[in-house]
Amino acid sequence: MTTAPPPKLLFVVPCYNEQDVLLTTAKQLYDQIQVLNKMNLCSLNGSGILFVDDGSRDATWNLILHISTIYPVISGLSLSCNKGHMTALVAGLEAAVRKADVIITIDADLQDDIGVCKDMLSFCEQGYDIVYGVRSDRSTDTPTKKFFANSFYQLMLFMGVKIIPSHGDFRMMTQRAVKELLRYQERSLFLRGLIPQLGYKTIAVYYSRKKREAGRSKYPFRKSLSLAVDGMVSFSSKPLRLISYMGIILALGSFLGLVIILHGYMSGKMVPGWTSLMVVMMVIGGTQLIGLGIVGEYLGRTYKEVKGRPLYHIKDIIN
Repeated sequence: MTTAPPPKLLFVVPCYNEQDVLLTTAKQLYDQIQVLNKMNLCSLNGSGILFVDDGSRDATWNLILHISTIYPVISGLSLSCNKGHMTALVAGLEAAVRKADVIITIDADLQDDIGVCKDMLSFCEQGYDIVYGVRSDRSTDTPTKKFFANSFYQLMLFMGVKIIPSHGDFRMMTQRAVKELLRYQERSLFLRGLIPQLGYKTIAVYYSRKKREAGRSKYPFRKSLSLAVDGMVSFSSKPLRLISYMGIILALGSFLGLVIILHGYMSGKMVPGWTSLMVVMMVIGGTQLIGLGIVGEYLGRTYKEVKGRPLYHIKDIIN
């Protein structure tokens, strides 16, 4: 009885201004491939690392060119301009799916523990198509970041978004799972919500995230907030329903307020003034603006989807 050969593994690593960590990252991932091969979990022939330069402004692409001469298993894809982390991931997946049996996506800073890659590939052998890397704790985060991260996942779950709490973009996917994922043609990408929609056999591995050794985080508060909005608007219509509920509550409140005002007028206790009028106007006006903003988010994303513009443009390719 012949056994199936180990799969061809490709690491897909999106990069944006990562010149400070790239050399270390390349060596660690290269060494990891050697370790996995010795465990018969991946093949040396066809396995490698794909760095996707997301329009970096520093020397990231030049470093990728240099590293590819040191490690022949390294290939690179350069986008013409910065398109965002999710788009860079999709660009890498579209390139990698053509030749890899298994793909692991991981951030360039390697805060995620590559030591669990062996567990991911072991689960792949057992028939799992998707293995999520999930943080077991957030001890390396600041209290503020920890609060907002936990609130983000709780909000997503409340809105009905199928998401894995404490999971970022460190995951393993088989070729067939990636092919199905790429059938989605959405412009407002939120992969953490899209991938659970695939329905394939999944499992999670848990690890402690390390501190960033060099460089800066590419997800400040503004980008994290944008990601949260993308997740809610792309996968849930609950915000629109909440606007309706808010309107009903305000209507009831206005009716009760009218009754109180009429009662005060009839009893002669009404004190002339603008305070109550201004408060009511500000509440109603603010609520209307919030409602219009939420509707605008949905309309804006529909506008982007209808145009059907390309997600990215490739400037250069190596290997």
